[in-house]
Amino acid sequence: MVRIRQEEEKKVEVKKGMRLGKYELGRTLGEGNFGKVKFARDTVSGQSFAVKIIDKSRIADLNFSLQIKREIRTLKMLKHPNIVRLHEVLASKTKINMVMELVTGGELFDRIVSNGKLTETDGRKMFQQLIDGISYCHSKGVFHRDLKLENVLLDAKGHIKITDFGLSALPQHFRDDGLLHTTCGSPNYVAPEVLANRGYDGAASDIWSCGVILYVILTGCLPFDDRNLAVLYQKICKGDPPIPRWLSPGARTMIKRMLDPNPVTRITVVGIKASEWFKHEYVPSIPDDDDDEEEVDTDDDAFSVQELGSEEGKGSDSPTIINAFQLIGMSSFLDLSGFFEQENVSERRIRFTSNSSAKDLLEKIETTVTEMGYNVQKKHAKLKVKQEERNQKGQIGLSVTAEVFEIKPSLNVVELRKSYGDSCLYRQLYERLLKDVGTSSPEQEIVT
Repeated sequence: MVRIRQEEEKKVEVKKGMRLGKYELGRTLGEGNFGKVKFARDTVSGQSFAVKIIDKSRIADLNFSLQIKREIRTLKMLKHPNIVRLHEVLASKTKINMVMELVTGGELFDRIVSNGKLTETDGRKMFQQLIDGISYCHSKGVFHRDLKLENVLLDAKGHIKITDFGLSALPQHFRDDGLLHTTCGSPNYVAPEVLANRGYDGAASDIWSCGVILYVILTGCLPFDDRNLAVLYQKICKGDPPIPRWLSPGARTMIKRMLDPNPVTRITVVGIKASEWFKHEYVPSIPDDDDDEEEVDTDDDAFSVQELGSEEGKGSDSPTIINAFQLIGMSSFLDLSGFFEQENVSERRIRFTSNSSAKDLLEKIETTVTEMGYNVQKKHAKLKVKQEERNQKGQIGLSVTAEVFEIKPSLNVVELRKSYGDSCLYRQLYERLLKDVGTSSPEQEIVT
């Protein structure tokens, strides 16, 4: 046993001696889906850092390269005392190494779980720093979109540091309507308008998430919670969480106005900073934009991860990429559209999966429906399928739109939407496509 322990200690010493440029790597601080976070020391200045080491093959396989690049590009813009600082990016053929500010106090989530709610005085100080950081982000055109206790770190002095900008949005991600449309975030913290899937304002949705964080800081529990996602989303869309009477009137008002389910009437950053409750003993954080620190840069050739493009920059024939929220919404008993629309679509929309690539899938669908006598119009990743024969009432037999949604490169969802026409023809079309291009068995198909 002694011998084995000595050998293990030698291995640890070897690991501590690993070098990354001018940085000496030490113990592992944490592990995630894409790699590890290690302690590092600058051998020249002696300063301590955290290095996020990302395995390129893992992010390429999981289609997350865009998320990593987005986080790097966003953090390059942000220099604020309440936001984790990115100092340098070093890349090789197999790894991406993000040299970041070392934050030693852990997650705010762990702080609340271990010690419970904060006093209103201490909670307000943290909330003031949170709003300062988010206000700065918004001034730079950055919208976080995944604010939660786990993404708020604490430094050695108890000051907050906002982290994890992998789901953040920039001005180029807005559509022509001036809104964001990607459904993302964490269930307990996501704003109701994000769930509505009709476009949302990034600033207003961030304010909602900050309101959830404030609620947890001051009460020690979540304002909206349920094991059943459908019930949870109903609570979020309704708003009106239970607010303890022992909170001060100012705190109760702030929570109520931040968790307003209507984004139009929800309080803004300006309104928050103007409130007397917020201004009590408020010491503004000063951005570090004027620092003379060298600009962070990345070597795209060394990075060499496939660029997936912005939300609006995909090729015209690329399939729509869907995320977990949208996938959940594909299940009939969790269809969020029912919270906002009364139309019954139970017989008009059918979905099934396929392992074919999106391009091959569209070609197979086009071939199959053409063989069945349908006319096809192709537009982007959609096919408009029409049966021109008329029935006894003089109506067109069937009109269907087929669209492909990409979950990951090896898995796509085909959605058929009937505009009008004969239900029997619609079922025949579906069964033929499922046979020719689908991989789901009848028991696995998603029918809504």
